[in-house]
Amino acid sequence: MLNYNEESTPVVQDDTKKIAEKYLRMYQTAKQHRENFVPLFEECYQYALPMRESFYSESIGQRRDDKIFDETAVVGVQEFASRLQSGLVPNFARWADFTAGSEVPKEERDQVNNELDEVTEYVFEIIQNSNFAQEVHESFMDLAVGTGVLVVSEGDAVHPINFSAIPLPHIVLDTGPDDYIDHVYRERPCRNSDIPIMYPKAIISDKLQRKIDTSPEERTKILEVVCRDYTVKNEDQFMFYAIDPNLKEVIKQETYTGVGSNPFVCFRWSKVSGEVYGRGPLMNALSAIKTTNLTIELILENAQMAISGIYQMDDDGVINPDTINLVPGTVIPKAPNSKGLQPVQAAGSFDVASLVLNDMRLNIKRALYNDMLGNPDKTPASATEVAERMADLSRRVGSAFGRLQAELVQPVLQRVVYILKKQGRIEMPTINGREVKVRSVSPLAQAQSNQDISSVARFLEMVQSRFGPEIMNILINSEETAAYLAKKFGVPDVLIRDIQERKQLVQMAQEYAQQQAQAQQQQAMQGQTQNMEGIAPQNEQPQPQ
Repeated sequence: MLNYNEESTPVVQDDTKKIAEKYLRMYQTAKQHRENFVPLFEECYQYALPMRESFYSESIGQRRDDKIFDETAVVGVQEFASRLQSGLVPNFARWADFTAGSEVPKEERDQVNNELDEVTEYVFEIIQNSNFAQEVHESFMDLAVGTGVLVVSEGDAVHPINFSAIPLPHIVLDTGPDDYIDHVYRERPCRNSDIPIMYPKAIISDKLQRKIDTSPEERTKILEVVCRDYTVKNEDQFMFYAIDPNLKEVIKQETYTGVGSNPFVCFRWSKVSGEVYGRGPLMNALSAIKTTNLTIELILENAQMAISGIYQMDDDGVINPDTINLVPGTVIPKAPNSKGLQPVQAAGSFDVASLVLNDMRLNIKRALYNDMLGNPDKTPASATEVAERMADLSRRVGSAFGRLQAELVQPVLQRVVYILKKQGRIEMPTINGREVKVRSVSPLAQAQSNQDISSVARFLEMVQSRFGPEIMNILINSEETAAYLAKKFGVPDVLIRDIQERKQLVQMAQEYAQQQAQAQQQQAMQGQTQNMEGIAPQNEQPQPQ
């Protein structure tokens, strides 16, 4: 059960109704705006995510697959979510690093990066031991429609961080003057008896207490509101309200302050200018999905006719079609000289339908980025094939990757660090890009970095082949080139020596080379002296007797 565990702000009882009425009006306005998208969302969910809750009614546990005759889209969304997860936030792997920001002096960055690398290891150990992998997969399936929502909240002593994927029918979003999502409304179903547990230190009015006492098991909905406070400058601050829509009362009010204090992480695949909600790849494939389902439905109807057959007969007053049962051994009477029952050839071509299906299914797979090189279900792919698949995926989702980096990866890490710092588990500066920044090292980011690596490799090869090693040694700084390639390959900073250590090693190497040169020079001089001493006696003339 979620518990935001922030410092509560006391609310004057007389003001609770005014605050509740204000945000209920804002919620209704934002919800009306969402209604423009609901038919499109609902259609996507019906054809590709039938297990998802409906926008129109309570549909938990109900079958909603009556319109599905082809499972290409249903399976494709699952594969899309899995492929995106393995490329962006893979399980049991570091998919981001904390590095020194622009305000850190250059001579101190190596030391700071080494310290941040230890923090990164601890943060990802916490994330990997949480339920992040399960919940983000659910959110990625919603992202196929366009918008995913995660709630990152405090856990307990065993699991400090708790993630929860929120269904889109329970979420209403709104943007502010900077076109960023600054208002999040969540309808949270619960029992009346759970309200004091969900919201510690809640404001329990007499009306609410009577409702809890008289009908504790009755289901109700609490409206949670998180909105940005623009009165505070140069700092992130959000207001949290838990409102009972029926009583129009504020149950709890809290203030969230600091980077990562907002528990809601809302991320979109792509966004049309002026719209709040995202548009996902499933919307692009919706026409092909509906066509495929219609084609399969027609094929099944044609197949039924081909199996059972269609017959025509003369109305001779003998044959009664209502009494005919077409089973083996049936005897059907007919009048003399009448044709009796005559089969009618079924219309339609299964070959044409198959051609249409193949094209439509390919379009669906292409829209969901599942038409990658080769077949991943066959024998294990080589490292080169895996790299090519990831490079292809990186090129095709390049625009969405930047948005997911800004709306998912960075906010999740900021929120996790905020909670761990609040719990006293870590100490580090704020992740604001100036002191500490987030660097993605996921397979998708690595595939994009490989392009830079290839460019450097081609340049070095060209210089070596055309100008020779002499120009290479003059032009290229081998030490900095190796450090640059290590960063592009995603090598942890702790494995790379810092600048001071490298300078010391270079100085020691120079001193050693100088000592070796001096030793060789001394040996050469000694050799010359010995040669001179050996030649002198040979040149002496014998003395006359």
